[in-house]
Amino acid sequence: MADSIRLEGTIPEEFHGQRLDQALARLLPEYSRSRIKTWIDAGKVQLAGTSPRPRDIVSGGETWSVDAELAAEVAMAPQEIPLDVVFEDEALLVINKPPGLVVHPGAGNPDTTLQNALLHHAPALVNIPRAGIVHRLDKETSGLLVIAKTLPAHTALVAALAHRTIKREYEAVSGGVMTAGGMIDAPIGRHPVDRKRMAVRDRGGREAVTHYRVIRRFRAHTHVAVQLETGRTHQIRVHLAHVRHPVVGDPVYGRRLALPKNPSPELIETLRGFRRQALHARRLSFTHPIDERELVFEAPLPADMQSLLAALNADAAENADA
Repeated sequence: MADSIRLEGTIPEEFHGQRLDQALARLLPEYSRSRIKTWIDAGKVQLAGTSPRPRDIVSGGETWSVDAELAAEVAMAPQEIPLDVVFEDEALLVINKPPGLVVHPGAGNPDTTLQNALLHHAPALVNIPRAGIVHRLDKETSGLLVIAKTLPAHTALVAALAHRTIKREYEAVSGGVMTAGGMIDAPIGRHPVDRKRMAVRDRGGREAVTHYRVIRRFRAHTHVAVQLETGRTHQIRVHLAHVRHPVVGDPVYGRRLALPKNPSPELIETLRGFRRQALHARRLSFTHPIDERELVFEAPLPADMQSLLAALNADAAENADA
């Protein structure tokens, strides 16, 4: 039997002029736009107390609600894949995702994903959209993710994401020496030519804000802490590349290998051997969706990033007087 859900909120003022289905797709990123359109067509969506059409234009400030049913996820098979569980109770689950694990199945990754692993770990997640996953990390990005185990928790976490009350902090190693930290406020959208990539786009991009600060500078690299204000696809990778400090190892947005003057063979080998983006979601903080406790979780850097930083530290020490 399908489970009922109720979602509600207010259309942000900055959504003025958008179609309703577009606006709700932005507010509810865990649901596809086609599913949202189906709900609207079926009369499951209310906008300011009326039954709207998908193409109706919003003004901003209207209240909205969704009362619908969710069919169980039947296509996904549980798979026994190890999970690094940081926290778990009846309402939610926090895991430390390793690099190399895909979050959702898709083209080229039909199974062996985090979603398959979650369904094995907690079979009741079959009744929650996307097995409870409310935000994501790229395949090669490591770190913390929160998963909802119940529909009320799912609704609350989705709302918290929309209102930007879930705080996500990352560590990255970028190419080039940053002079200082700062904020990157640059809209992100699909690349106009390569649809597999994202890009900063002044026209047609969605608001994207990233804050960063320097942890340590090396001779040709910088260890940075990054905090997301928004959560666009590939946001940190796109934004750091935009300010000419791409994440080390990034195969999509990176550049040629950054090397300091007269690098040691060990450093060259370490940098050339780092085959993923050096990006880790190290800290996650939010209000518990049921009992309203303030929760904070941290995950140490994975071994490959620790080795990368150790090599950069050694290079800096060897050339301190150069």
